[in-house]
Amino acid sequence: MKINGTHIPDQILKVRNKRVSEAQILEEVQRIFQQEEQKDLLIAKALSDKEDINWNSFNIDKLKSNKIYHLADIEKICIDYRLRFLPSAYFKAALPYEAICKIKNLEKKHDTKLEGFKIMAPAKLFKLENADDPLLFAPIGNDYYYLIHSWGSDLQPFRKLLMWPFKELENFMLFVLLISFLLTLMIPNGMFGPEMNTSEFLMIFLFMFKWVAGMALFFGFKKGKNFSSAIWRSKFYNA
Repeated sequence: MKINGTHIPDQILKVRNKRVSEAQILEEVQRIFQQEEQKDLLIAKALSDKEDINWNSFNIDKLKSNKIYHLADIEKICIDYRLRFLPSAYFKAALPYEAICKIKNLEKKHDTKLEGFKIMAPAKLFKLENADDPLLFAPIGNDYYYLIHSWGSDLQPFRKLLMWPFKELENFMLFVLLISFLLTLMIPNGMFGPEMNTSEFLMIFLFMFKWVAGMALFFGFKKGKNFSSAIWRSKFYNA
């Protein structure tokens, strides 16, 4: 005679059915889903709010120090990598549900409702008004922000170097001088005479600098672009 083993899923199902009916279980689960959906809707509303809120009621003892950043730290990174730091309402890409979950966990942990969300990301990821690695922040107060979630792929490794000329006017002028010098070096020796002397080199360099600077300024004004130090919190696309 073969004795059948005990199948635990069947046993736990029997215990559950004695305690509550299937209809009651489904009703309870449905209520939980509705509550979670309501929380998601409230968070989505807060994320789409353009109101500038600079403070949230966090429990300081439950914050992680490696996620707290001052606005000055955020500003430096935005300028170095030519990023924007704007209200989440301007963010046009979809936020991952993991970010929503982290917001709900923080609200539950700190017994508060978070508002005033900000996102650090390249300008192309924002719905900017016309005149590759987002980070979601919530304000703590006194220009301090708490990093909630980061997602997406990392920025290109050379982005900081590539964006260096656009940080400030001084960087741009040094870049133009360097490009002009390199272009002058590329001119074949003897093009304007038997041999290029220092005076001719300087004269050609000045003409080359005027040409490069003129072209750069023309396209810069045409596109309405500005330096990173001036646009990192700008809501305008042509900046």
